[in-house]
Amino acid sequence: MLKVGDQFPSFELQNQDGKTKSLKDYAGQWLVLYVYPKDDTPGCTLQGKSFTAQKEAFAKQGIKVVGLSQDDVASHKNFCQKYAFDVELLADPSAKLLNAVGVGQKEWKGTMYWNRTTFLVDAKGVVQKVYENVNPEGHEGVLLADIAAMSH
Repeated sequence: MLKVGDQFPSFELQNQDGKTKSLKDYAGQWLVLYVYPKDDTPGCTLQGKSFTAQKEAFAKQGIKVVGLSQDDVASHKNFCQKYAFDVELLADPSAKLLNAVGVGQKEWKGTMYWNRTTFLVDAKGVVQKVYENVNPEGHEGVLLADIAAMSH
């Protein structure tokens, strides 16, 4: 798994609108990249809603919030429309970035799911903090407080 001080790996993945995004698109701003297990499951829905609700607070600090899962573009689009999410979700169906960042998997009801992990990446693309086994409830508040403490 990536550690603090590591360079975040470059990537090219499509978001929920089918637009290709790369690490360069987020250069010069802080990036919260949160890995979540699956579209339209309770914890993942809570995270999407919370990040959408706090989007302005993140934007004010120059932070971009991006979700990542193995679901495809169509699944992401449906997920965003169903709950009116206003965060970008990257589709990684081949798990290229998920493997590159080293997020582990857990089995649940016979299916493997990626662990809920968040990477806090600075404006130069360097990992500043890694949150493992994230509790989706209140996670956005923890991130905002941590980033405020780091950037002052």
